[in-house]
Amino acid sequence: MSLHELTIERLALGGNGVGRIDGKVCFVPFSAPGDRLKVRVTREHRSYSEAELIDLCEPSPQRVEPRCPAFGQCGGCDWQHIDYAAQSAAKQQLLSETLQRVAKLVDPVVAETVAAEQPYGYRARAQFKFHATSGGLAVGFFRRGSRYVIDLPHGCPICTNAINTAITRLRLMIQSLPDLNRVPQISLEDGLSGIVAIVHYIGSDPQRLKKLCLQHQDSLGLSGLFLQTGRKEALQPVFGSGHITYQVPCSTETAAMMELGYEVGGFSQVNRQQNQQMVRLVCGYAQPAANQRLLDLYCGNGNLSLPLSGRVCDLLGIEGFAPSIASAVDNARQRSVNNSTFRCNDASKELRQLISKRTRFDLVLLDPPRAGAAEIARDLRHLGAERIVYVSCDPGTLARDLKQLCGAGEYRLVEATPLDMFPQTGHLETVALVTRN
Repeated sequence: MSLHELTIERLALGGNGVGRIDGKVCFVPFSAPGDRLKVRVTREHRSYSEAELIDLCEPSPQRVEPRCPAFGQCGGCDWQHIDYAAQSAAKQQLLSETLQRVAKLVDPVVAETVAAEQPYGYRARAQFKFHATSGGLAVGFFRRGSRYVIDLPHGCPICTNAINTAITRLRLMIQSLPDLNRVPQISLEDGLSGIVAIVHYIGSDPQRLKKLCLQHQDSLGLSGLFLQTGRKEALQPVFGSGHITYQVPCSTETAAMMELGYEVGGFSQVNRQQNQQMVRLVCGYAQPAANQRLLDLYCGNGNLSLPLSGRVCDLLGIEGFAPSIASAVDNARQRSVNNSTFRCNDASKELRQLISKRTRFDLVLLDPPRAGAAEIARDLRHLGAERIVYVSCDPGTLARDLKQLCGAGEYRLVEATPLDMFPQTGHLETVALVTRN
């Protein structure tokens, strides 16, 4: 296709830059607002086109040098080439635009992005891909749009130092395995007590791999190591513990912290520092009172609600993933939280049952997966809660659900705060406060 010249006007959800060719919107990866580019259109759609950057004619003032040598090839980061302050400002703008366009909200109150103190070295959970070649073992992540593994011999700049140290040691160990091509990936999690690893194995001799891991136990420096030979539920312990802990604040008023945990294979936020910021934000929006009842839908291991448990009279947490409920129950027991109940159930089904029984809750926390919570947003107004704090990892589904929740006029969006859980990427976490009119 022919070449075109354009200027990037802004950033879009997902990370691409947005310009225009003869008035038609064009999305260009790895561009920055203010760039003047020469591009080649790679795909035409009815209302927009996609293009690849051919030449940077005039760079934007927002451009910086990426830290990672694999940036632009690796499928992980979108924005290492953009100044971090500009990334934060773009995420605030993107959230505001999405709420206006999708939720049909007029001038929604969108606070400044809660930026990360550590734009690099923050990721406490990572899954490194392995690929054995005639030239050696490649350990890293998939190339953008392919299954080709890009080798990262010095680790990943957005991962914690402890994770990068661990993957370097594991790489050396796996290289001595006769069937090293049967190890497709290794998952790592960084907690207060150390690093836990899951070695994924598709070969026929897991006992040989276990023996190798035990031989290298002291040099690996891991707090726990597991093999996964099939489904997640089939984790086989090799050595150490699979219990991972981290800290969250108990409130916005004090510096007191609460230690929470979960078992290897469970869910947690990958950015421990920003998770603390998120919990503080949720606590501030919730404004709990001693006579209130709290409902936490998609509660996970109690990450958001257990820090609030000491300031409400009753807490009910609902989660569909049984291991997370087990962790929530254990966290409550370890912290002597006696006013909590955690149940494993589908959140939508549980909500309908609570509504049918006319059960009263004053405060609702909602932290659904990326697909959002369309059914819950439809039914939630019948519960009658005064305050709803919605935590979202996708602005589009958040806006869709807020339109449903606030459309009848019973609830209104008070404020939404973008929180940068994933610096150097176009991904965006949001904490939104909705109150009853």
